[in-house]
Amino acid sequence: MAELKLTLVVACALVDADKRVLIAQRPEGKTLAGLWEFPGGKCEPGERPEQSLIRELNEELGITVAEPCLAPLTFASHGYETFHLLMPLYICRRWEGIVQAREGQTLAWVRANKLRDYPMPPADIPLIPHLIDLLM
Repeated sequence: MAELKLTLVVACALVDADKRVLIAQRPEGKTLAGLWEFPGGKCEPGERPEQSLIRELNEELGITVAEPCLAPLTFASHGYETFHLLMPLYICRRWEGIVQAREGQTLAWVRANKLRDYPMPPADIPLIPHLIDLLM
């Protein structure tokens, strides 16, 4: 069995004042298009996960997040066909700016116990029970 490349991707559960979580639908033309996911993205070489997440949230959603506002909650470890994904999930309840879809994605604010109603990539699914435990 060939070794799979380890890919580090960071994700964030943005939680609003009503305890809803933001998810984004992957746009057409991207891998796993149509599936819903937590905002975030790949860590660039030399970036710490928190730095990557702050950058990605600004690029994808137009918001500014301070590092102390990111709290690690859990992580996913999932083997896809061509790589192995390691994905820490952070919680964020405070940010500056208005959340906007800046990369063609559809956004939805969802109660944690309704996240399973949205088709997600296999790596995201195990994160849902942790959010339910925290927010419900």
